[in-house]
Amino acid sequence: MGKIILVTLLICIQYALAEISEPLVSTPLGQIKGTVITSRLAKPIYSFRAIRYAKAPVDDLRFKPPVPVEKWEGVYNATEEGPLCPQPTADLISDLISEDCLMLNVYSTKLPKGKDNPKRPVIVFIHGGGLSKLGGVSSIFGPNYLLDEEVVLVTINFRLATLGFLSTGDKEAPGNNGLRDQVEALKWVKNNIESFGGDPDSVTLLGSSTGAWCVILHMVSPLSQGLFHKAGALSGSIVGAWPIYTEQMVVAKKQARILGCPDDTSANIIKCLKTKSFKELGDSLPQFGEFGTDPVVVWSPVIEPDFGQERFLTAHPIELIANGQFSKVPFLCGQTRDEYGYHTFNIVDNETLRTQLTEQFEKYAPITFLYEQNTEFSKTVSKTLRTFYLQDKPIDRSQMKALAQLYADSIVNFAVNRVAKIVSEHNDQPVYYYHFTYQGRYSHFYTPGSNNTIPYGVVHHDDLIYVFYNQKRFPLFKENSPLEVEMVTKLIAVWANFAKTGNPMPTPTERLDNAVWEPFKAPNHKYMEISGKMNVKENLLSKRFQEWEKMYPLSMFQKKD
Repeated sequence: MGKIILVTLLICIQYALAEISEPLVSTPLGQIKGTVITSRLAKPIYSFRAIRYAKAPVDDLRFKPPVPVEKWEGVYNATEEGPLCPQPTADLISDLISEDCLMLNVYSTKLPKGKDNPKRPVIVFIHGGGLSKLGGVSSIFGPNYLLDEEVVLVTINFRLATLGFLSTGDKEAPGNNGLRDQVEALKWVKNNIESFGGDPDSVTLLGSSTGAWCVILHMVSPLSQGLFHKAGALSGSIVGAWPIYTEQMVVAKKQARILGCPDDTSANIIKCLKTKSFKELGDSLPQFGEFGTDPVVVWSPVIEPDFGQERFLTAHPIELIANGQFSKVPFLCGQTRDEYGYHTFNIVDNETLRTQLTEQFEKYAPITFLYEQNTEFSKTVSKTLRTFYLQDKPIDRSQMKALAQLYADSIVNFAVNRVAKIVSEHNDQPVYYYHFTYQGRYSHFYTPGSNNTIPYGVVHHDDLIYVFYNQKRFPLFKENSPLEVEMVTKLIAVWANFAKTGNPMPTPTERLDNAVWEPFKAPNHKYMEISGKMNVKENLLSKRFQEWEKMYPLSMFQKKD
């Protein structure tokens, strides 16, 4: 009898260990097997990677809207990292790349057991990368920090560059397929996330850089309504100076010429591009550079003309927000202290670019600072910016600080400040605004000549260092990194609080310096400065932003009656 009990006990232990090491969930689509990884605080994270949410967008489905994945038989293996979508192979953060890339990762620390489902708030993260690079892989957006909070995290891939944003302005390629991929991923989350312990009625859409552009676009898209309940835009906004057109035929023709295709008609361009390998398409991106490696964004969203298709974007986001045609959800946005300021080194340390920008500012400034080109209006903008920021002086090292401010304001800051203002004006839910100024030992850009030891500043993506574990660039912060650990605990608390309640600081706590984060609204436009401590301030960079508002009044983007 004792032997039988012992054998039974060993079998039970074996099954329990198997359940822990190879978690299995049952979704409406089928069963999915994952693995277990460990959080910063040694909590087990149930990790399910490379789950297909749409069919492979290949062959006849290339340049077409995504097609939902179908049910499967057997057990889906979600234990390995999936491929990145096609992009320049020289920039790869993963060894695996494929056009069959419409996959997502899910991370949870508590799975349903019988009728017991924790139904935790869900954060769906949209990566940046200029809509042309990166992906939702765990090696760069690891869950090890965020999953110490009681949330479920989803990171996604979507089609990039030509494959995701080709737009010819007609029915051949209306555009925005990369954004439609994201909609399909959100639908997958709505229908399946409960199987992972997530709450489909508490989804926070979070994006960084051009991922933040996407978040704002989902707020105004009719295709995304009801698929999320809170929104966060980190270091990015599409309602600044960046022009949004109804097509990108100029870029489509350039892509055709780069790969030896005819550029005479939409049909011929698409027919030929369909014959090219995804590697040829991905590797061609650097050839779009017009001023050094600029512009940082080549392919972008478009306002879709109506060809009978479901339209993702029907008008300019400013017009839609002003008319109340957007998801009225709690909204959190902000930027880092220096953002794209480090790009200054690309100019001042390159004699050719320095000379070109000095002598032909009206030609090259729109390319590098992301506003419309080759118009009388763009010439006026260029003159205004050169006088306001550079005092009409030649571009050299004495202009480093001024040029860095121009880079930061033109690419990120003004647009983020503007979206905070217009959403707060028309939203019946709170808007929270931050300025991340904490400069730690690590950064995405170090002062040249410092052997990667002295951060230049608090640049683009530096806040993400403390939200996601990026094993490609930074160590996992533990007890030997007390300052970094303190910032990790602050930022993950902010985002977990926001995902749970719609308020980043619902009650004052010692962990968050007993600060009170007031919603952003006129006339004081209060924001939270996130440095070593949390500090409430007012009217961020108001003098600089007023100059941009004079050049780009809101009336420019709204339909005239």
